[in-house]
Amino acid sequence: MPKIDNLNPDHNPWHWMAVDLRIWRLERNLSQAELGEILRVDGSTVSNYESGTSKVPLEKAEILDQLWRTRGHFARLRRYAEAAHDPNWFNAYTKYEERAEAINVYSALVIHALFQTEEYARALIEGAQMVDDIEGTLAARMARQASWSRAEPPEVRIFVRQSVLEDPVGGPEVMRAQLGHLLELSHRKGTVVRALPKAKAAHAGVDGSFTILRIGRGEHAWSAAVGGGRLISDPELIRDYRLRHELIGDDSLSRDSTRSLLRDLMEAMK
Repeated sequence: MPKIDNLNPDHNPWHWMAVDLRIWRLERNLSQAELGEILRVDGSTVSNYESGTSKVPLEKAEILDQLWRTRGHFARLRRYAEAAHDPNWFNAYTKYEERAEAINVYSALVIHALFQTEEYARALIEGAQMVDDIEGTLAARMARQASWSRAEPPEVRIFVRQSVLEDPVGGPEVMRAQLGHLLELSHRKGTVVRALPKAKAAHAGVDGSFTILRIGRGEHAWSAAVGGGRLISDPELIRDYRLRHELIGDDSLSRDSTRSLLRDLMEAMK
């Protein structure tokens, strides 16, 4: 994660907010601990805000504006940062992913990276023709799956479009193994796998894939985009993603019906 000396406020709105927070605090001769008391957090949290390690919640930004009479500057900057593309989104996202206690996924185009077999992932990486170091990219993707070996692995709910399950990524043999992997995951404690049938063409997931991560009482959402993605931490926006995930679940096949679909697709790929 970025440190104070490495912040780039000209190109990253979250860094801009971190830098402004530090400048305004120092101008008022406040220590991080003193500002923490005002914001009802500890000094280390303020340090994380100023280093860009943690994002200032909207409610804290509003407290700063009221305290320093900045006419909505920090709240406005917070909303701008939330809406903008964050060039460091993936590094931040994977840090949250490593610690997530619950992972809710909707896959609209391909199976989520956390649940890909190595050969399925290789086929996607090679087929995209967007990276030079295929082996390094593949190794990094597989390393993200270490969360499954934790003493207390995350609770997982995977919703995936049926068409994703039918696309023969890497050929029938590779895809059959991938479907078998999903079938095996569906029997794990705390893991739910459900397919959104093709017959349900209009649904809450038409805008694309997304992931919701829960860490303690906090939640973060990632929304896919061409060439990157969007990392969201605003509670109001997170609620919209949770509702979207629930609505997709309402339209999806049951767990048993999904397992039957997976077995039928595997049989058809022999």
